[in-house]
Amino acid sequence: MHQPATTNPLIIMCINMTIVFAVLIGLSFMIKFIHMIDPTKPKEKPAEAPKAAPAAAAPAAAAPAAPAVDPNLNIAVIAAAVAAYGGDAKIVAIRPIESAGWKNVGRANGVQNTVF
Repeated sequence: MHQPATTNPLIIMCINMTIVFAVLIGLSFMIKFIHMIDPTKPKEKPAEAPKAAPAAAAPAAAAPAAPAVDPNLNIAVIAAAVAAYGGDAKIVAIRPIESAGWKNVGRANGVQNTVF
């Protein structure tokens, strides 16, 4: 058996860190290169000069207004769902619940159902 080149832990750490960062820099260059030659990237279309529209046609080409949303639509859907469920249920109030309870329960279930 031969003797190790050094037993100084500081030198061993510097050598190991140099190797790790060299590999990480090499990986970052590979990722940038792959992004440059990516065949799935959508092709850029050349920009065309905008055509001049007649002044009279400008007001007629205005964007149509967004359709108005009926605030009672959600209430109607909830009432229909309760009626379809059956029973003597009575809707007392419909209001959004602003708590993180559902999110926390979902996270807890996700953690419990994780299979390793």
